[in-house]
Amino acid sequence: MTRAQGDPSPPDRSVSLEHFIGMYEAKTDPWDNATKWSDQRKYAVTTASLLRPRYRRAYEPGCAVGLFTRQLAPRCDELLAVDAVPEAVRQAAAAVSDFPHVTVEQAILPADLPAGTFDLIVIGDLLYYLSAGDLAALLRGLRERLEPGGEIVAMHYRDRSGATWDGAHVHDELAALPGLESAVHHDDEWFVLDVLKLRR
Repeated sequence: MTRAQGDPSPPDRSVSLEHFIGMYEAKTDPWDNATKWSDQRKYAVTTASLLRPRYRRAYEPGCAVGLFTRQLAPRCDELLAVDAVPEAVRQAAAAVSDFPHVTVEQAILPADLPAGTFDLIVIGDLLYYLSAGDLAALLRGLRERLEPGGEIVAMHYRDRSGATWDGAHVHDELAALPGLESAVHHDDEWFVLDVLKLRR
């Protein structure tokens, strides 16, 4: 992707684990995902945008406290949700404790990508925290783990001012991966959502 001088760019370094741990020490739900209408609406739009009624094996990196994980669980035969922060993992595991087919683990990405393949990968408000190198490595790793005909679903905050590295930028990077075709695109005043399908 070609960028003009002055365009927003990824952070020089990925945001540290210590930074996110500090956020959870200060507040149980750092982004107020459980109470903000904008997030409740984002989750509803995302769920409605999934192309299939059910998935064999799904992966949700950056699951935070597990609110969307819980909504995703009834649509999957198997679901792996991960987060880097131990407290987030604890809360997410509690949120889905009544779903025995859901596994919640700690993982630091892109180093701790899982084994196997998935027919659904859901990434929410994660990619813009990564450096250019880590972003490229994670996207490449996700693409390698996506089954033919599978879907990558991304939902990220949209900065309408154009001044920050935001969802629009990271979704451009995601869409540039080889073999992916757009199935759903949603762009509003708060977030951008893309469903990309891997060609068979």
